[in-house]
Amino acid sequence: MSLHPSLTLHPIGFLRTRQQVKFQAGHQPSGADEASNVLELLPDCDYEAALQDLAGMDRVWLLWWFHRNDSWRPLVLPPRGPARRRGVFATRSPHRPNPLGLTVVRLLGIEGRCLRLGPCDLVDGTPVLDLKPYVAAYDAFADARAGWIDTLEAELREPPPFAVTVSDLAAAQARWLRETWAVDFLVRLRALLGRDPSPHRTRRIRRRGPDRSEITCGAWRAVFATAGTEVSVLALEPAYPMKFLARADYANVPDREAQLAFLVRWPADQ
Repeated sequence: MSLHPSLTLHPIGFLRTRQQVKFQAGHQPSGADEASNVLELLPDCDYEAALQDLAGMDRVWLLWWFHRNDSWRPLVLPPRGPARRRGVFATRSPHRPNPLGLTVVRLLGIEGRCLRLGPCDLVDGTPVLDLKPYVAAYDAFADARAGWIDTLEAELREPPPFAVTVSDLAAAQARWLRETWAVDFLVRLRALLGRDPSPHRTRRIRRRGPDRSEITCGAWRAVFATAGTEVSVLALEPAYPMKFLARADYANVPDREAQLAFLVRWPADQ
């Protein structure tokens, strides 16, 4: 049996979704998320015929490519749990020797060569390499052990060890983002900080001086302070400074217009 040094893969289509950054993917899905997730298969490939008989399936597997990754690591730092590195093959990390992703999603409908999908963990433009039907009789093993993940899940079922409060300023900023721009990451922010506000590279938490820290949530940041088991969210801010947002080559930054409007309302030097 000969081994080929390389393989050639071709996408069958691309995911179209409102999720522009990794932080948005798979968090607090809603009905609006379902309506916005579409797998658009490529034209002129006879994929309409390939979709025959898929109707009636509740869920499908997507095999896809982590197209924003260009390297891999044998040990990775999962975003959940304590700051402990794990072997990449024991995680769902995107930093893999071959950056392949596997996700099961609800199939809501088929229209021509487009599949409407339920909430998923893919970002906009993700290349999809294949899709297969999810068959519960063969694909579900409810009693299967998951090692360190089982231990972590048991810990996450316990009440959060940190109490998170939001200042009047941060609450006003979050309300304005939600009502004006449909940007809402406060629920996810509370969940992350309530579990562990300590510095963590994958959770994108870092120190910001002797008594402040920051956490990056997609295109946004929150500044917070920790005292014992109390976490106080002090303010929200864009993750990009004005000097970058104003540049023409930054036109595709997620939430760019919202960030620009935010900096007009709450200048960065305040």
